[in-house]
Amino acid sequence: MVPDNLRYTKDHEWIRVDGDSAAVGITDHAQEELGDIVYVELPKPGAHLEQAASFGSVESVKAVSDIYAPVSGEVTGVNNALAEAPEKVNDDPYGEGWLIQLRLSSPAQLDGLMTAAQYTEYISSET
Repeated sequence: MVPDNLRYTKDHEWIRVDGDSAAVGITDHAQEELGDIVYVELPKPGAHLEQAASFGSVESVKAVSDIYAPVSGEVTGVNNALAEAPEKVNDDPYGEGWLIQLRLSSPAQLDGLMTAAQYTEYISSET
């Protein structure tokens, strides 16, 4: 499951852009590899993120994995529902399992991210 309207990173994050804002989460492939997610650590609104820098982590029954910013920007919101229900990332990674909202500071960075077709090819070459 790789929606066409998103961009993707090699670290298995997705970004959905709407003007100069975006939602960020981890891909279906990532949540599947991690297994049952039990905790999500996210930054506070107002935090400034640099592209490719870690901004939080996802803890599953198997491992703890860092989450990386697909682009630079300012965190404008976080999915507080994940504190009580981190399994939303497993159940609906592209919907209710989103992680943060971001105001883009360098929209041109989106050009360096993968399309759905490129990401699909990338994950099939990983296995």
